Amino acid sequence: MDWGRFAQQMASMARDLLAQDSVDDTLERITASATELVDGCDAAGILVRHATKVQTLAPTDQLVVDSDRLQEQLGEGPCFDAARSTRGERLFRIPDLTGEHQRWPAYAPRAHSLGVGSMMGFLLFTEDENLGALNLYSRKPGAFTEASETAGWLLASHAAVALSSARTHAQMEQAIATRHAIGEAMGILMGRHHITEEQAFDVLRRYSQENNVKLREVARLVCAGRGLA
Repeated sequence: MDWGRFAQQMASMARDLLAQDSVDDTLERITASATELVDGCDAAGILVRHATKVQTLAPTDQLVVDSDRLQEQLGEGPCFDAARSTRGERLFRIPDLTGEHQRWPAYAPRAHSLGVGSMMGFLLFTEDENLGALNLYSRKPGAFTEASETAGWLLASHAAVALSSARTHAQMEQAIATRHAIGEAMGILMGRHHITEEQAFDVLRRYSQENNVKLREVARLVCAGRGLA
């Protein structure tokens, strides 16, 4: 492993991640970087758990999606465990899926039949949140070395910070857009019904509560010219 070259690539990737325009673009750059920077990595993806269900984000290959679905079905696997980790264990690895595995006895042989030879899962986290797991796959047994683990962990650390930043930025943009839409809707109601700003907001709020519709969706309806019956 040429660590000097790797450091230069990581620095370039870190700048590139922060330059992405959306959360989806950031996710895709993370998984693409894994296949470029980690020796032995043929495919990568990010797995997010929602109770017993999983969501696959930015997979670079169908193999990633198939593996995640299998782990969801069986309720076991290194990526499944990494995504639900409480930070006590941040790296999960199966060096060779051709043999028997006590920890994931159901998953390992079926994953091998999908074409997985070896794999690793890294917890993506910051001080405030668990973001899921970055999962790396190889079609060859024994493809990941100690250097691969170190490279994967460094990538996951940078990726978690970039992903958290992208999500925060997206949430801020959505909040600003929502506030703008609500303000525009209030203006429309004020002009249409000759009511005060407070009364206009109360109309939006009551409709939202009575119809179980988010306030921003109510504002969108008004801005689109639809009445609130």
